[in-house]
Amino acid sequence: MKKIVFLTGTRADFGKIKSLIKIAQNSNLFDIYIFVTGMHMIDKYGKTINEIYKSNFDNIYPFINHDDIEHMDRNLAKTIDGFSHYIGEINPDLIIVHGDRIEAMAGAIVGSLNNILVAHIEGGEISGTIDELIRHSISKLSHIHLVSNKEAKNRLIQMGEKNTSIFTIGSPDLDIMNSKDLPSLEFVKKYYDINFNDYSILMFHPVTTEINDIKNQTKELVGSILKSGKQYIVIYPNNDLGSNYILDEYQKLNNNPNIKIFPSLRFEYFLILLKNTQFVIGNSSTGLREAPYYNIPTINIGSRQHNRAISRNIINCECVQDEILKAINKASNLNLSSKDINFGDGKSDKLFLKLLKTTDIWNTPQQKQFQDIKNG
Repeated sequence: MKKIVFLTGTRADFGKIKSLIKIAQNSNLFDIYIFVTGMHMIDKYGKTINEIYKSNFDNIYPFINHDDIEHMDRNLAKTIDGFSHYIGEINPDLIIVHGDRIEAMAGAIVGSLNNILVAHIEGGEISGTIDELIRHSISKLSHIHLVSNKEAKNRLIQMGEKNTSIFTIGSPDLDIMNSKDLPSLEFVKKYYDINFNDYSILMFHPVTTEINDIKNQTKELVGSILKSGKQYIVIYPNNDLGSNYILDEYQKLNNNPNIKIFPSLRFEYFLILLKNTQFVIGNSSTGLREAPYYNIPTINIGSRQHNRAISRNIINCECVQDEILKAINKASNLNLSSKDINFGDGKSDKLFLKLLKTTDIWNTPQQKQFQDIKNG
């Protein structure tokens, strides 16, 4: 049987690939392995590897790739070293990575340099930060592209990728978002001891290219949250450079009866909270992908998701207290009737398994060539 390794470094990318892992493992046609690293291994961020263990997946391999020192380049180097030794042991036929994190880049580097096929999920996306450079680099190192929509496919073609190596399967997290097995809102609120009737969700991540501004940005955001007088569920940022500045400012929210702060939430439980929130605020991709799918307004702050998606559900603003407060007021009174962003129809897992069963993906050449766009 073909051996497939999924690499995950954050709670977010695991949510994206979970349905793909499940359908591939349940098919009994492939040997499935999961290399778990990054934020999953850190107590401060909820040690979310425990959620992966609870998912009843086989062959889970934990690897600590960093400590509290915020050096993305060093963490990348450590991940390359650890993953290289790992794939040397199991000799996989395919490595699957997602998104724009350094763990995914490590997987793509190791795979491409060892003549192992690499499939990249959600390449061709755009944003306004260092994440975009990482994402495009991963795409160039990958042999197979599993994209969300036509726009992403076209961007990869502009980057010289072959049309025959790009497969549109949608955004895999929609598979879980559409699931009929999600828990009730009452269950989730009880599980996390949330007693709010109405609430909004705050997720704010550091923009590494704006490191000198992060502390002041978070100060403006926290001030806005407190001044709004609303109730919020706050989720820790990712562990990129500058996250400690955000966490320091979040201390001002401690012991506030209108605010509940969590290092992490189980993905399925988070989706239920998201589906029932008033709005999402911050700079997470959740506000541009999952929230619009549930027809939830988003206040998108700053440059992190610049140009990534346009929707009437999304209110863009700068990280200035007056602007944020105006956006909160607007989002609280925004009436939405239908979603207007296309990231698939919640059948990514089935399309993925169908692809794995074909010879097309396994016959993809390891030797890549840049494809020029023909004029006329």
